[in-house]
Amino acid sequence: MNNNNLPDGMEKEENFAEMFENNSMETDRLEPGQKIEAPIVKITAEWALLQVGGKGEGYLDRKELQDENGSLTVKEGDKIRAYFMFSEDGEMRFTTKIGSGPAAYVQLEDAWKNGIPVEGTVSKEMKGGFEITISGGARAFCPFSQMGLRREENKESYLSRVMIFEIIECGERNIVLSRKGILGRERQAKTAVLKETLKEGVRIKGIVTSIQKFGAFIDIGGVEGLLPVSEIAWNRTENVSDILSVGQKVEVIIKSLDWANEKMSFSLKDTLPDPWDLAVQNWPPGSYHTGTVSRLAPFGAFVTLGEGVDGLIHISRLGGERRIQHPDEVLKAGESIEVCVESVDRENKKISLVPADVRREEAETAATLKQYQQQDLSEQPIMSSFGDLIEQQLQKKAKTPRQ
Repeated sequence: MNNNNLPDGMEKEENFAEMFENNSMETDRLEPGQKIEAPIVKITAEWALLQVGGKGEGYLDRKELQDENGSLTVKEGDKIRAYFMFSEDGEMRFTTKIGSGPAAYVQLEDAWKNGIPVEGTVSKEMKGGFEITISGGARAFCPFSQMGLRREENKESYLSRVMIFEIIECGERNIVLSRKGILGRERQAKTAVLKETLKEGVRIKGIVTSIQKFGAFIDIGGVEGLLPVSEIAWNRTENVSDILSVGQKVEVIIKSLDWANEKMSFSLKDTLPDPWDLAVQNWPPGSYHTGTVSRLAPFGAFVTLGEGVDGLIHISRLGGERRIQHPDEVLKAGESIEVCVESVDRENKKISLVPADVRREEAETAATLKQYQQQDLSEQPIMSSFGDLIEQQLQKKAKTPRQ
């Protein structure tokens, strides 16, 4: 149609309709907090220009597309998800950071209704949970029970960390977040993949994610398992943090798998040489060694002979000639003591010990008995009895200074 032949009013109406169509009605209907997905048409020193419906363009702060080092994480032509904030001087402003500016609540409500995760920084610990600063600046709350799949004793480890949350409650003055659902879905997906490849006895690499009194949690690729304190080392582990630290890389053996309950356990000590393999060679029966009393029990004292190898002195071999009720009457933990090995049970990982001075006295008594049994009484009339021989040996021992 030739607009030159139209009356002035109709010409203006037609031109306006055409312009309105070209710029797309959709761009004029954006509400604060409304989500769009749009391509980046140009990146300048300060802004990223988004193609928003037809010929409309939106503006996004370039800083939102940069990493910690200032490098761009996207390029021209990439599509990004953004939220409409407001129009100013005919320019539409957008943000990728939900919860900023005057449209913060609208953005958060939209994210809550549509299940859109938000990024937040753990700001401080509060009663019952943590205060979370959402990337746009809004404040929210996350209960301790919603911070992960398990309860973390070291709450300080969360502070200042940037994490992804989902909104589970959204009110103008009360926004509650959770990580549990996100982590649960991630774990299920990763477990499905690992289930096809993992088996008990397999050696696998992981990273320590949490230290507890009862052991440590190890991440093997998005799925965590427990490394019990008893499986950390061959020797007795009193303090897990003395051996492991969060972030440390380890290689472990899969000890057990319970896919039904999504539980697995690991062993670190099984990747190390078993000191009991050489127990008989290193601590043969009859040999003397100096060890350290590691712990006391009502039935005896455990003595550490080497890393991962303890022997037991039974209470009946302690106290000398007097009967004692508990080993702590004559020994204390951490004390050095010389012992003699009586027997080694490699299969059951047991070594029976006796105090060295007791063994020596027993050996001297046995030698004296043998001497008495072998003596020719006709040639040694002065040796009238075994008791006389013992008395003589005791007197000789008393005159000999201790080394």
